[in-house]
Amino acid sequence: MGEAERGEAAPRFWVSYWCANGHETRPSFSVEAGAEAPESWDCPRCGFPAGQDKENPPSPVRNEPYKTHLAYVKERRTDEDGAAILDEALAALRARRGG
Repeated sequence: MGEAERGEAAPRFWVSYWCANGHETRPSFSVEAGAEAPESWDCPRCGFPAGQDKENPPSPVRNEPYKTHLAYVKERRTDEDGAAILDEALAALRARRGG
């Protein structure tokens, strides 16, 4: 399809973005009244955030590793708290069983 069938293309401008791995991405944006390019862009090659400053690209987002329920409990309770809760639960279980 040529330009005659689709109509005239809108005027565009290109902006370079660089990620921490040194990849350059050049998306194009429509030239409209007041339109501005975003500050950051996701790198299509590695997924890291990319910025317009080649010498100072944004840092990759640090994802926290998955934590189990037990890991969260251990953050809130000491070993002594855990032992006391366990003793209390065992006493209640023994009392229900009658022995």
